Amino acid sequence: MKGSILKLLKAQPEALSGEVISKELGISRVSIWKHIRKLQECGYQIDASPKGYRFCGDPDIPYPWEFDEGPATVHYFKVADSTMEIAREKARSGCPDFTVVVAGRQRSGRGRLDRPWSSEEGGLYFTMVLRPPVPPALSPRISFGASLVLVKVLRGMFGIQAEVKWPNDILVGDGKLSGMLSEMEADSDRLSYLNIGIGLNVNNAPSVEGQQTVSLAGLTGKRPIKKKILAHFLSKFSIFMEELPLDRVISEWKRYTSTLNRPVRVVTYNDTTVGIAEDVADDGTLVVRLDDGSTRKVVYGDCFYQNKQEFDV
Repeated sequence: MKGSILKLLKAQPEALSGEVISKELGISRVSIWKHIRKLQECGYQIDASPKGYRFCGDPDIPYPWEFDEGPATVHYFKVADSTMEIAREKARSGCPDFTVVVAGRQRSGRGRLDRPWSSEEGGLYFTMVLRPPVPPALSPRISFGASLVLVKVLRGMFGIQAEVKWPNDILVGDGKLSGMLSEMEADSDRLSYLNIGIGLNVNNAPSVEGQQTVSLAGLTGKRPIKKKILAHFLSKFSIFMEELPLDRVISEWKRYTSTLNRPVRVVTYNDTTVGIAEDVADDGTLVVRLDDGSTRKVVYGDCFYQNKQEFDV
């Protein structure tokens, strides 16, 4: 109902009377007043006068009622330890497919190999709970699809040369703009859920030791609206999930990557692989050409670009 009231107010530049809203939405004027009060408490600027209600502005907060297409439901937390942890609990409790958990900031955000992920105010942090009708072996392609969709959204909205770095980081130049983490649970050959968590630097300025980072605000010189980015991404990703073009997602992903044909160092829990990133196989593994001419397939890990001098040494 809050979303319906906002839609009416935003469509009318002049004050809209409670009587008109009541007739349009089929609820009492008292209920309208209560919803308006709640919206004002949430940060929406709504002027109330004898003539009615007039919309004046809204906060950049992804409240659930801001989304009317794409996700089944959105859960917003001003502060959370980790959206991935909350999403895992919801997934195991049977939440619907395409449930989304969003946080204004995270206390314990993490990236690959359990590394901490800076999650301060101003960034966009969310996890999607997905239940696609695919075998577990194909789930990595959905993660590749998520990074591919996000790259296209960022290029389209901001005109930046965003690229994907294996397995699913997003860079502009050598600066990291976004990171992604996925986890799944499966029973035999049936996928129970696939959770994909995304952190995007929007209006924050994270500092990560040993890594260059960038933000949308720094790249554009403007202050992007996080909830518009999220709404656009979720809308586009919902189309991807409906179509599930998994037979071509890797080949499409390769068109937007900066990883191939360059020296890399890939770190896993157990070892480190150094060589030339030669290809990404259909199952999402990275094919690395070693210095002895042989190749090694790396299933998962942190990929670091090497300059030529480092590689030669």
